[in-house]
Amino acid sequence: MKSNLSRALFSLLAFMLMFAAFNFNAQANESRTQLTELDTAEIFGDLELGSERPTSVIVELEAESIVEAKHKGKKQTKANLKAERGKVINELKKAVKDADVNREYDYVFSGFSVKLPANEIMKLASVDGVKAIYPNVHYTAEVISKEEISSEEFSPEMAASAPFIGANDAWKAGFTGEGVTVAVIDTGVDYTHPDLAHAFGDYKGYDFVDDDNDPQEGSGQYHGTHVSGTVAANGAIKGVAPGAELLGYRVLGPNGGTTEDVVAGVELAVQDGADVMNLSLGNSLNNPDWATSIALDWAMAEGVVAVTSNGNAGPNNWTVGSPGTSRDAISVGATRLPYNAYTAEITTSEGVEYPSAKVMGFPSDDNLLALNEGEYEFAYAGLGYPEDFEGKDFEGKIALISRGEFAFVDKAENAKNAGAVGAIIFNNVEGEHADVPGMAVPTIKTTLADGQKLLAEMKAGNNKVSFNIEFDQAVKETMADFSSRGPVTLSWMIKPDVSAPGVNIVSTFPDEGYAALQGTSMSSPHVAGAAALLLEKNPGWGTNDVKAALMNTAKDVVDPGTGEAYAHNTQGAGSIRVVEALNTNTLVGTGSHSFGKFIKDSGKQVEKQGFEIKNLSGEVKKYTFEVEFAGNPKGIKVTTSNNLEVEPGTTQNVNLNVQVDASKLKPDYYEGIVLVNDGTQTIKVPTILFVGEPDYPRVTGAFMDNAGEGSYYVGAYLPGGAEILAYDLYHYDNGYVGDFVKTLGVFENTPAPYHEFEWDGTVQNGIEIPNGDWVMAVYVEKAGVMEYKAYLVTKE
Repeated sequence: MKSNLSRALFSLLAFMLMFAAFNFNAQANESRTQLTELDTAEIFGDLELGSERPTSVIVELEAESIVEAKHKGKKQTKANLKAERGKVINELKKAVKDADVNREYDYVFSGFSVKLPANEIMKLASVDGVKAIYPNVHYTAEVISKEEISSEEFSPEMAASAPFIGANDAWKAGFTGEGVTVAVIDTGVDYTHPDLAHAFGDYKGYDFVDDDNDPQEGSGQYHGTHVSGTVAANGAIKGVAPGAELLGYRVLGPNGGTTEDVVAGVELAVQDGADVMNLSLGNSLNNPDWATSIALDWAMAEGVVAVTSNGNAGPNNWTVGSPGTSRDAISVGATRLPYNAYTAEITTSEGVEYPSAKVMGFPSDDNLLALNEGEYEFAYAGLGYPEDFEGKDFEGKIALISRGEFAFVDKAENAKNAGAVGAIIFNNVEGEHADVPGMAVPTIKTTLADGQKLLAEMKAGNNKVSFNIEFDQAVKETMADFSSRGPVTLSWMIKPDVSAPGVNIVSTFPDEGYAALQGTSMSSPHVAGAAALLLEKNPGWGTNDVKAALMNTAKDVVDPGTGEAYAHNTQGAGSIRVVEALNTNTLVGTGSHSFGKFIKDSGKQVEKQGFEIKNLSGEVKKYTFEVEFAGNPKGIKVTTSNNLEVEPGTTQNVNLNVQVDASKLKPDYYEGIVLVNDGTQTIKVPTILFVGEPDYPRVTGAFMDNAGEGSYYVGAYLPGGAEILAYDLYHYDNGYVGDFVKTLGVFENTPAPYHEFEWDGTVQNGIEIPNGDWVMAVYVEKAGVMEYKAYLVTKE
């Protein structure tokens, strides 16, 4: 595999050098004609502008939305915006006959969505009044695993996450979210569920998938109902804010949804009077400047607390996706509630040892310990696909499964569906794979070597296994591995802002049911519910007050492996604590701080910034400030006000001056804490800065989609764009990269955050490659950093 990659990369670089030399010579011979640059709208993303295929985009107008104009001290009306939008649409339809306008926006976003041939987008960009054009990207409501709970198995004690963050103590203090309206922008909601019916009035919201006034969740969908229960259930279980009112907005169908409906849902929720909105949805685009993020930022400005999940693509940095990348909305990471850790030993026959055996995940302590009760037959299920279990008897047995190709939780779910009582998953490469809490059956993990031993034992007829599982230790709240991490490209902000429980969260399920789900989708509604409690107590608070209260009072989550708090871009300000947020006497906004990047090669670079501090108490408070960067690196110096007296009920600005001497620092990401102390309470404000060009991944994914008539849309996700970009196709050989086939395309200076082009599906001499699995390797070069990553794609 390495030789193939090296050969392809060498050929690619040689081609690049030749291409660059050719361009230089050609330019040297050109006459110096003065060209006039045309004034066109900015096009975000790298759309295939030469293709005739119908493409849906979101158009932002130069005319400001009603909310944006209001907050800039200007006057704007629906009538005026309708007229301005009409002018642009009329000009567009004159230029592009096939333009089909769908949704129109004016409240928190000014513009419309339109479908038109991709090669007509430049005509759209040249129409007067158009400010920017955004791709209409795909959004999904993802969970890491799902386990329905029968009414026979269900008990209210399963819903432990709301009490853990202190919601039940808030109820005792008289705060349940009464009088606060929370909009759930999701897959719809089963508003007939007995635990949710109380929260809905005659007007229940809107369905943007079917375009009607009934946001009832679609057949086979459940996500929005589960999210709604975590916010405001009040029956067999209680959500965080059981007294809150709910509105449902269905923007995601069975196959997800797109920007145009998400933005429409945000707009209508604001106009319908929501106080809080929850968006447990997302995509993989790490970029803050998209239509959805713009809509959320202005929703926050208008007084609606916008809460969104951070994504399930962790544990690496830079994995946060839109709309979790929004500058102002509250992005939420996922934690796992305290749990018991266990050791595990497995035995097959005498003299055969499996030293790598460890507990990987389990649905409950009792399920796990039940494996100690006897000897079990085990059978091989390959990769654990449903078809790997077909025609085989796994009832009451242990499924032996190889890692690879799809999620661990789905492998365990398939084993459970086949009747297995447990699973052993062995690695397909050297080393240990991750723990995954909340597996559908008790699951043990081993290395590849120990997995091969188990296969050999089975082949030899020794297909019985016994377990010795013992309690090891009680583990406190931890971050979930799947929880996406920041920072955000371009804005360089810390994300998530806060964290909340997101593993094995029991909540409402359609048709009067309950289910345990996990994902940051489950974390976000905890924070939305907490925001409702805060607004009930403090109806005059602004959105940044709510955000600051939750962030300022969050509790550090500690990594049990290191004994140190998780990094800011893993946990944000920490795990929320409702009672502490309700009782805080100081608000430090906006809860975290990024100094951005410092790219001066030599000498000192100084930046002046600051934040607000609000004294909520009834007495004068004197604040002191201290800034600490991890490891106390030489070359970073931050100065602040020494002492600051703030009158009761007033707000003052605190100045921060940061001086960075790049000559004393290696290019890296540095995190620190601003400590704000009033003599009785210390608030920690997370902060970060970057020296040199940040180390964001140059490529985060690739795709190949059927375009019809034998052609394909090929593309990659590029958080920071690319100076040089190339796509190489390889054979896929049973889990490995096979022989090199062809370089499909080479491109220069492609903008963030994604690129696509149309490929005719052929290789040499017009020969079309057959359908099936292939490997596409993407080469990216940006700011002196080169990456070459391989992705499994399917040609259909």
